[in-house]
Amino acid sequence: MGELESALDLLAAEDLHGLAAPQHLDRTARLVGARNRIDAELARGVRAADVAQAPEHDGLKTMRSWLRGHARLSPAAARQIVGNGRALEHLPAVAAAFADGQVTAEQVSVVAPVAALDAQVAAVVQGVDLGEVDATLAGVAATRPHAELGQVVHHYLSRLDPDGPEPDPTEGRSFTISTHLDGSRSIRSELDAIGGEKLEAALESIVQANRPKGDMRTRAQLLADALVQLADIALAGGQLPILRTVKPHVVVMLNLEDLVDPATGPGEASTGFGAAISAARARWLACDGTISRVIMGPDGQPMDHGRTKRVVPPRLRRAVETRDRHCVFAGCEAPSYWCDVHHVLHWIYGGETNLDNSALLCERHHTKVHHGFRVERQPDGRWRTYRPDDTEILIGVPLRV
Repeated sequence: MGELESALDLLAAEDLHGLAAPQHLDRTARLVGARNRIDAELARGVRAADVAQAPEHDGLKTMRSWLRGHARLSPAAARQIVGNGRALEHLPAVAAAFADGQVTAEQVSVVAPVAALDAQVAAVVQGVDLGEVDATLAGVAATRPHAELGQVVHHYLSRLDPDGPEPDPTEGRSFTISTHLDGSRSIRSELDAIGGEKLEAALESIVQANRPKGDMRTRAQLLADALVQLADIALAGGQLPILRTVKPHVVVMLNLEDLVDPATGPGEASTGFGAAISAARARWLACDGTISRVIMGPDGQPMDHGRTKRVVPPRLRRAVETRDRHCVFAGCEAPSYWCDVHHVLHWIYGGETNLDNSALLCERHHTKVHHGFRVERQPDGRWRTYRPDDTEILIGVPLRV
């Protein structure tokens, strides 16, 4: 690893301005190959670490969660690395091409479904030579366009079970929400025919019920507004499942002075899911909402319930969520609605039910701190996490030593 890092230092120090066009292209091609080889080794190493349950050393369950928390990868990037590592165990030809730099990590993820257990079983039952399939896919990945590889994989998988049973509609459904820096969302979903029909029927009823004269909104805008209205109706109806002891609702946190100040105040308020909005928009929501007063200062409303209450009351939970925002265990960013309020000093040992003795922990890490791990809040408000051997789990330091 030291030699690799030294080589990268030398590459970074090269002057690229004097290179001719062919030299730029040759250098780029060689870097892509080197990147592929590093990605291959990363996938192999992550798979070995996962099998060895190495993430437990830092209080985490899987390498996916470790990569998100410690390596600061996106969920999609972490999922791809772990999935590639698993698939390559069953695709030696693809693995060899990957390690040689001829195949990219994205191509491996396209091929990965071929290595799924059900696909392997179907292939064995039908007498398919998996070694030949592996070699063919490696050749296509190394020589053909990326889109063509996907077509080949899809054709192979569909041929394994051309007359299979009617699929479970829920297996093909997916719904992902990506939150941007300004709090706006991008939504991507896949629905089966019946699920899509239900959603379209609900949205269309709202779209057709409100068609004022002069409405210049596009069809896409009408459907987006209808989706938000559908959420409004569901939340206002009060029939949704209870979420962490309370009915689901929109949460907005805003300073008192910004609530009464008529200024716009961009970015002054934050929502329960972590988006930043203006004070003006927060006041707009407050017109039809319930305002809860949460005072965090030592001279304000006391949050101390002493030892008269073992279960955290809603008012205290709101204060803990306002302060911690997500699970405080190092490397975990589970949102508040996944979390319990933990007594830092256990209640059974004399710990009080108050803000100072509370920490927001997801279910997994709540269990961890009851089995040897511990969290401590420093005077500056920063949380620190310690393993059972009292070594600290450090986050936010450079990965390179």
